[in-house]
Amino acid sequence: MTNTPQISIAGRPIGQGHEPYIICELSGNHNGSLDRAIELLDAAAATGADAIKIQSYTPDTITLDHDSTDFRIEGGLWDGRTLYDLYGEAQTPFEWHEPLFRRARELGVTLFSSPFDESAVDLLEELGAPAYKIASFEAVDLPLVAYCASKGKPLIISTGMANLDEIEEAVRTARDNGCEEIVLLHCVSSYPAPDEQSNVRTVPDLAQRFGVVSGLSDHTFGSPVAVASIALGGCVVEKHFTFRRADGGPDAAFSLEPEEFTALVQDCKRAWRSLGQVTYDLQGSESASIQFRRSLYVVRDIAAGEELTRENIRSIRPGHGLAPKHLREVLGRQAVKNLKRGEPLDWAAVD
Repeated sequence: MTNTPQISIAGRPIGQGHEPYIICELSGNHNGSLDRAIELLDAAAATGADAIKIQSYTPDTITLDHDSTDFRIEGGLWDGRTLYDLYGEAQTPFEWHEPLFRRARELGVTLFSSPFDESAVDLLEELGAPAYKIASFEAVDLPLVAYCASKGKPLIISTGMANLDEIEEAVRTARDNGCEEIVLLHCVSSYPAPDEQSNVRTVPDLAQRFGVVSGLSDHTFGSPVAVASIALGGCVVEKHFTFRRADGGPDAAFSLEPEEFTALVQDCKRAWRSLGQVTYDLQGSESASIQFRRSLYVVRDIAAGEELTRENIRSIRPGHGLAPKHLREVLGRQAVKNLKRGEPLDWAAVD
């Protein structure tokens, strides 16, 4: 454990020797209301998540107001919408950031963001964001990766749609620009993502290939895929959050509600605690049960000098007698004293 990569965000160590780091992604589920965004932040903090994340862009910093087919979405949750229209709805306006960061400080919860251009990074620097997240679609934007990395803070990079060469370029760019605290999140950039395409075995492979902390940015329904990633050695899970999916919103369909997110946090951390280490030793919780294993017992009264047979000696529960493996050794031998039914057999009773 001590030789595996480890980073720290706002003083919280992250790596295989520590409980998984769960990021609650608010995204565009504020539905255009700052009051709702603050209420979401409060509810997210109450789930026990380790960090809350927002997204920092405006429609004009992320795309163009254009109606050609290049800028129109076909299929999926957002079928028929232009990118500009979608991002106009989903944005967390820059003027909301200060009150959101202020509220996070009041709650004592870590808040950071995914910036989508340098102006967003500059804003987040002013607000004291403790880390940066590169979204999957921006993982190929190496100038943005370099600018974030230059700020000397941990960098989390989602790898959805990126091939190995592109991931390697992003990691190298981050390191070349001064960032050594890197997290790679395996991600399937489908909304929602199908379980059978999640391929969470990629999570530990990312850590091994690139020498980084790894985890999962999860767009599947529910929490099983996230828990599976922790069981395979992942250290970070990012998942979208909303009050109620029925409220609607750009990401509501694949977001978890408060009770579900609370369960996700608890299940991921229980999964991590269950990993432990390779051991074949008796566990403390088993000590009261060991007495009920099978052993050799007298099941019929036996007189001194009488032969021990399968009719008067059996392997049964509890476990206070000789181990069952000695049954053949004692059969055919004689009792050296009177033995009563229900008495555990020991070597002192056998000739």
